[in-house]
Amino acid sequence: MRGMKLANLGIKRIKQLPKHNHIDINTYFFIEGVDMQKKVLTEQSLYFGQVDMPKYFEIDRDELAHHILRSTFNNKDLIFSRTWDKLNTYIIDHVRVKYNFILIKEKTWGDIYKPSQTTIPLLNIDPVDLTHSPDYTLLYGVKTEKCNVRIHYDDNRRAGRSWDIELKNNKFIMFPSTNMYYITNNQKDSLNFIQTTTYSYF
Repeated sequence: MRGMKLANLGIKRIKQLPKHNHIDINTYFFIEGVDMQKKVLTEQSLYFGQVDMPKYFEIDRDELAHHILRSTFNNKDLIFSRTWDKLNTYIIDHVRVKYNFILIKEKTWGDIYKPSQTTIPLLNIDPVDLTHSPDYTLLYGVKTEKCNVRIHYDDNRRAGRSWDIELKNNKFIMFPSTNMYYITNNQKDSLNFIQTTTYSYF
């Protein structure tokens, strides 16, 4: 192709680039008109933030902690309360408006974590019955200090990766229920109260 102009090949010269990784790149080219498209088949998304309720409608975390404490010692499910309903409605409405998908609550429960406790690996799906397993897991910080959540995920062939985030008071973390996770209470003398809710979506 000696003597043939770049323009005849659909190649356009653009700006000069600096050196990278000891390779002297003097010029950079791209090919115009190449038919290359992208389709996202699936993605793993995590959602997190603070529950910002209007004044006088704040989440009563003391009430939630009391319910968790009572259900733990009595070995019973969490009782329904207006406070919990406000939290659930907040999450569902904000996800629908901001990310355009609808969550349907599956189960909810509360846990108390002892000082310096790290959980066993947690997974909120049934591997042999994925059809009836939830899509998302939500953790809400009822009474939490120095509480770390480590979420494990696979990045194609790069398996076993993880992401750490601190779960603070009145904050939430929501992630796919297929992701295994750990919770660590890094306090030496205080309990952590966390409410967990699972959701399906459409």
